[in-house]
Amino acid sequence: MSLISCKDVALAYDGKTVAEGLSFEIEQADYVCVVGENGSGKSTLIKALLGLKEPKSGSITFGDGLRQNEIGYLPQQTPVQKDFPASAWEVVISGCLNKKMPFYTAADKALAINNMKLLNIEHLKKSCYRELSGGQQQRVLLARALCSTKKLILLDEPVTGLDPVMTLELYQLIKKINTESSITIIMVSHDIHCAVEQASKVLHLSDHKMAFFGTKADYLKTATGQRFLGGCEHV
Repeated sequence: MSLISCKDVALAYDGKTVAEGLSFEIEQADYVCVVGENGSGKSTLIKALLGLKEPKSGSITFGDGLRQNEIGYLPQQTPVQKDFPASAWEVVISGCLNKKMPFYTAADKALAINNMKLLNIEHLKKSCYRELSGGQQQRVLLARALCSTKKLILLDEPVTGLDPVMTLELYQLIKKINTESSITIIMVSHDIHCAVEQASKVLHLSDHKMAFFGTKADYLKTATGQRFLGGCEHV
């Protein structure tokens, strides 16, 4: 059974349908880049997968024992979130609360440390989150997401506001998590060329409908892909 199965899903935002006819299946270890014009329903889809918004119609089902409270999530950051007065350690380990009672076990603490090491932020453990750079904050949030899941991470515009060097480093880390840990990645991004380069599959939303879902190689051959990528045949 697929990790995620969407069947004829319609999504609404503020009472207005933003996407409909969404039917696709995502497998374990896929890396799916969700692209499309503004207002095409990309972020609303992420909220629906998280259970934060009910589909207007259709169904979203999960396989392989995946539960919605075991999904890692890296949201778009607001100015208030960037100014959060906690240590990097407190932010990272809070990801374990999705699965546990409100206390941390020795296993939780070990997991948090390992994820900070993986993302090369262990030295920031005692640093105040709001004093970190944008790239460091995103690494902290990614480590938090890893503490929440063993199967799936959803990312909504994770490189917004980052400089080119930090952007590339974050993409490389996300790809490493996908390939080495077999964690499924679903990422919304306007950074179409870099995002599609990293992905194994592409979901393109357009005119409130699913314009394409399939492999990156097939997407690059379509008129939709060529038009959205500015005529580039390869990325």
